[in-house]
Amino acid sequence: MSRISAEPSPQSLSRTRARGFSLLPPAGEGGGAPARPDEGSAKRAFILANTGLTEPPLVPEVKLRLADEAVPIWTRTEEELGAMGLPPPFWAFAWAGGQALARYVLDNPDLVRERRVLDFASGSGLVAIAAALAGSSCVEASDIDAFAAAAIGINAADNGVSVAARLADLIDVDEGWDVVLAGDIAYEKEMAEAATRWLAALVARGATVLIGDPRRTYLAADRLECVIEYRVPVTRELEDSEIKRTGVFRFR
Repeated sequence: MSRISAEPSPQSLSRTRARGFSLLPPAGEGGGAPARPDEGSAKRAFILANTGLTEPPLVPEVKLRLADEAVPIWTRTEEELGAMGLPPPFWAFAWAGGQALARYVLDNPDLVRERRVLDFASGSGLVAIAAALAGSSCVEASDIDAFAAAAIGINAADNGVSVAARLADLIDVDEGWDVVLAGDIAYEKEMAEAATRWLAALVARGATVLIGDPRRTYLAADRLECVIEYRVPVTRELEDSEIKRTGVFRFR
C-alpha cells in the first residue's frame, strides 16, 4: 500500500537491494492535487492490462484488480514510467492487514454506517470499498502512489460504490473524519512512528481509529489492543508463510 504498507518478504527485499530500489516513494504533496486526465487514463489502461479481477480470500464480497505475481508487474511498472528505483506496486496485492480490516468492517457495519471514513495508505482501495459497502456516508482513500489512486477508482467502480481517491500524504492532517482505517502501516520504522503519532492524535480528539496488521516489526503493540484476530491467506511470493495471523487493533 504505497508508502505505508506490508513489510516485504525476504525475497522481495533481496531483489530490492540487488537492484538499488528504495522501498519508499517520494513524499506526497498535502491536499492531493488530481493527476492530469491523460496521465490518469494511461494509468487506468496499464492497470486493466496487467491485472485480473479477483476476490481476496478473506473478503470474497469485494472484487479487486490484482496481479498474479509481484516481479512481472513491478518490472512492467518501471517500463511504463521509464524509471528505475520505483517502490513495489503495493496497490496490486491484497495485503494481510487490509484483508483483516476489511473483514472486520463488513462484519461490524455500525462502525462506519452513516459516518465519514478515511482509508489511509489505501493501496488497492480494499478497506475503503468495505466501508462503502457497510454503509459509510462518505469514504475517502488516500495514497501517495498515482497508480494506487487509479486502482482505487477502478476497484470502487467494479464494486458499485463511491470512493474518493486522494493522491496525498495525509499524515498530520485532520479533516474531521469520524473513522480512520489503516492497514499494514508498520513495515518501516520512521513511517510507522509518524503514522502512529498522527493516529493517536486523531483518537484523542474523538475519532475511531482501527489498524489492521500481522504484527509486523514496527507495530506499536504497547499502545494497542487487539480487537480480533484472523488467519489470512496470502502469497508466499510476498510473505514468509501462506497464512498470516493478523489482528485488528485499536488504541488503548
